[in-house]
Amino acid sequence: MDGSWTSAIDIYCERLGPGFWAEPVNAISNLAFLLAAAAAFVRWRRRAHADWPALVLIGVLTAIGIGSFLFHTYANRWSVLADVIPISIFIYVYFFFAMRRFFGLSVWAALAVTVAFLVASFAIDAVLPRGFLNGSGSYLPAVAAILVVGVLLLGRWPSLARTVLLGGGILVVSITARSIDMAVCASFPLGTHFVWHVLNGVTLYVLLVALMASRTGRPAL
Repeated sequence: MDGSWTSAIDIYCERLGPGFWAEPVNAISNLAFLLAAAAAFVRWRRRAHADWPALVLIGVLTAIGIGSFLFHTYANRWSVLADVIPISIFIYVYFFFAMRRFFGLSVWAALAVTVAFLVASFAIDAVLPRGFLNGSGSYLPAVAAILVVGVLLLGRWPSLARTVLLGGGILVVSITARSIDMAVCASFPLGTHFVWHVLNGVTLYVLLVALMASRTGRPAL
């Protein structure tokens, strides 16, 4: 690797060369994010019109799909940023509004908790061994946050709690698929990273449904 923005990155089982379509299934499976965004937008139009934070997150979800497609086709340093930046934005913006809506925190309290979550996430990622869970370790704080939030909601908002926990459960399976991609490569050359895309799209849709439901008061799922 020469350190330039166009330096090639090869970290997935499916990729066997530097070509644009060297990861066709990984690339095409990003449609899951776009479909999730479209489904969330339809729900927003029907049930949560004028919920602008949710609409912004639907836009970010669209950017996740586009950014991940770019990474799995160009597979270089600039495209990895197109992949990870929208994901990070979604995580922390969603967390902030979840604190506001799910628990009724003030703007400043929600911001403080979100900053603490961000700092803790980076601290955990910094101490994890390089390549831990095939690079999935950085998502563990998000999984933990979803599950903790879901459990805390059980007593005060059971229907919402079930939706959040459903999203968390799907994400656990999704991260498992991401983590074993290289481990199964010898016996399954396609790898399992595409499963991460598909299930992650479902997860983010479910979480958006929960966020919109928390504003309207209607059942989530």
